[in-house]
Amino acid sequence: MTDQPASEAPTELPNRQTPFSEAFRQFIPEGWAPYPSGLPAALPATAWTSDRRDAIAAQFPGERIVVPAGGLKVRANDTDFRYRAHSAFAHLSGLGGDREPDAVLVLEPTDAGHDAVLYFKPRAPRTDQEFYADARYGEMWVGQRESLAEMAALTGLDVAPISELDAALAKNVAVTPVRLVREADDVLTRRVDALRTEAGVDTAAATAADAELAVALSELRLVKDAFEVDQLRDACRMTATGFEAVVADLPEAVRRGRGERWVEGIFGLHARHQGNAIGYDTIAAGSDHATTLHWIRNDGDLRDGDLLLLDAGVEVESLYTADITRTLPVSGTFSPAQRKVYEAVLEAQQAGIDAARPGARFSDVHAAAIAVIARRLEEWGLLPVSAAESLDPGTGGQHRRWMVHGTSHHLGIDVHDCAQARNQNYREAQLRPGMVITVEPGLYFKSTDLLVPEELRGIGVRIEDDVVITDDGCEILSAHLPRHPDEVEAWIADILARG
Repeated sequence: MTDQPASEAPTELPNRQTPFSEAFRQFIPEGWAPYPSGLPAALPATAWTSDRRDAIAAQFPGERIVVPAGGLKVRANDTDFRYRAHSAFAHLSGLGGDREPDAVLVLEPTDAGHDAVLYFKPRAPRTDQEFYADARYGEMWVGQRESLAEMAALTGLDVAPISELDAALAKNVAVTPVRLVREADDVLTRRVDALRTEAGVDTAAATAADAELAVALSELRLVKDAFEVDQLRDACRMTATGFEAVVADLPEAVRRGRGERWVEGIFGLHARHQGNAIGYDTIAAGSDHATTLHWIRNDGDLRDGDLLLLDAGVEVESLYTADITRTLPVSGTFSPAQRKVYEAVLEAQQAGIDAARPGARFSDVHAAAIAVIARRLEEWGLLPVSAAESLDPGTGGQHRRWMVHGTSHHLGIDVHDCAQARNQNYREAQLRPGMVITVEPGLYFKSTDLLVPEELRGIGVRIEDDVVITDDGCEILSAHLPRHPDEVEAWIADILARG
């Protein structure tokens, strides 16, 4: 990691920074090949983003809608975290990967609807000091950025330099209602709030309007278009490749020690190689760590005889992510106790998948899966009441000691997609074709749980697949990976035999 550049005319340079001489400034613009004269092809998502923008704009006629991409976030001192745009911005603009820090999409009201304008920082000419002295935007620091014309070609949007944004936001702000995605960019939020205050706009009402926009943008993604479903298919396919690579390296993970960390690294390598990144922090949990639902420390050993609970997903360049879990015997073979728990979870998952149909409620998927879990726990003598009593929402819930989480969530450009949707449009809503959800029951018997037989203590099992609701049921997008325990054992044996 290189030092930050010097400012152009400092009175006193900070430590580490070297000033640029006048001779350097004269020399640096010379002798470069010209920029390409042609324009890039449109990003694949742009065939769909116009309809998405129209759909959200139609909900707020006559109002200015401001959707920031968000800025870079400091990791330490003068280094930043890897950039990812706010999900609403990516969804409406089609910009994925590491694009486009500090950009802002504005849907400006007109008599006919809304005009969409993307404000961003275009590349500076090589004669400008930004070219070599700006660590955030300079071409020598972050690579060649798009021109205005190139960004317009990529996104299909009208574009303008970010320097024009303040004037656009201030225009008629006293009479044009403004809705802002507040959480995307704290700096821009303060600027918009200041403009509202200066114009005498009621602050509480404006903040409530912003919250309504956040809900609407979240609910806009509840039903995926064909592009989104295809992106999720790709993400699931890439994730399956990553899981296969993990299995192939299980002997090395055991041999080296700290095998959970090794597994995390192998999967992360494939996520970055095939896609954009991991879609969320990988859970690579061996033995009793698998009973911690969000185990991301991943610092434990893996041993023959352990189970490995691997919950991981590849995020593709468009930022859509898979979310898949498999629980794998490190030695390649389930023990009788492990198989007993695994088969109960698989039965519960299949019940949830069977319930994932158009017209069913989202909550029906969980109800179907958890009914199996409660019945199995009763059969094993673990529940202090009957399964029916435990399933009573008012007085029961004892089964949740061993599966405290829900069975499903929406999936898409966020791993927990549409999270700001209203309850009536999420948990209690009917499933519709195009919705993509996970089905992921589990059973988790902590090593310290004295209410379970000793043979089950330290066993954690979750099986998770991603499904899209179809006209007559659902399609398992993550069907590349086996689920039945016999098939899992055969799959592991085949991968390891290939060496």
